[in-house]
Amino acid sequence: MAGRYDKNPFDEEEVNPFSDPAVRGKAGQPNYGGGAFYTTNPATNSRLSPLPPEPAGFNYGHDATIDIPIDTATGGRNFKDLQKKEKELQAKEAELRRREQEVKRKEDAAARAGIVLEEKNWPSFFPIIHHDVANEIPIHLQKLQYTAFSTFLGLVLCLTWNVIAVTVAWIQGEGVKIWFLAIIYFIAGVPGAYVLWYRPLYRAFRTESGISFGWFFIFYAVHIGFCIVAAIAPPIFFKGKSFTGILSAIDVVDKHAVAGIMYFVGFGLFCLETVISIWVLQQVYMYFRGSGKAAEMRREAARGAARAAL
Repeated sequence: MAGRYDKNPFDEEEVNPFSDPAVRGKAGQPNYGGGAFYTTNPATNSRLSPLPPEPAGFNYGHDATIDIPIDTATGGRNFKDLQKKEKELQAKEAELRRREQEVKRKEDAAARAGIVLEEKNWPSFFPIIHHDVANEIPIHLQKLQYTAFSTFLGLVLCLTWNVIAVTVAWIQGEGVKIWFLAIIYFIAGVPGAYVLWYRPLYRAFRTESGISFGWFFIFYAVHIGFCIVAAIAPPIFFKGKSFTGILSAIDVVDKHAVAGIMYFVGFGLFCLETVISIWVLQQVYMYFRGSGKAAEMRREAARGAARAAL
């Protein structure tokens, strides 16, 4: 049986420094024979030399602190500037809210009074008029409204072509007076047609107003008469050559072939415009009589005459 105090095989082996014959001298004295140096306490002896002390800043500068100077005066000014800007933004926001409320109040007042605020939306690339047939005109009247709008655009085309043809005739020696007249027709005719008969028809279909129907009938009849005169071009305004009508076309084509052909094209445009306009007038009148607005218009006219007499 092994002894009670047998040597533990896992214990580190004790090394006696004095067992080395190379050790010279006595314990506690230096060895001059070239052997290792040992102290008098064998428990602290080691064959490994101690590591050198770790230098300061062994984290290679990562633990170094960086002093950032803080200018208290500048920081105070920046804080005050931020507060000032915040107050300005709050004031602007309050002003915008006040304006929105004011606009909403005006819109509500206009709606209660029956006034419709119209936003310009046509043409889309450069809005100059308000035109929204799909959303403002009843479905059963939209086709007729679009046809009336086509007559307005047709008048614009006729007058534009009239200016071009008369310009060619002027260049070929027909005089400058007819060109000035053609410009006057265009400047007065396009906005006049929109204000005098197309816009009243738009409002009549939207609001069923008898007065608007009356304005439309009067000035649309004038529009048809103008187109008939332009298509004929009687020799009453500088021999009629300020219009591209049939009579002026026959007169011009004998002298200037190019201008004469352009006059004949203008004559065809005015004829087409007249025919479509007559159809629109007929359809609007049939709707007006069928909706009972004629009797209402007569009653309004009678009341207006009575008020005027009183």
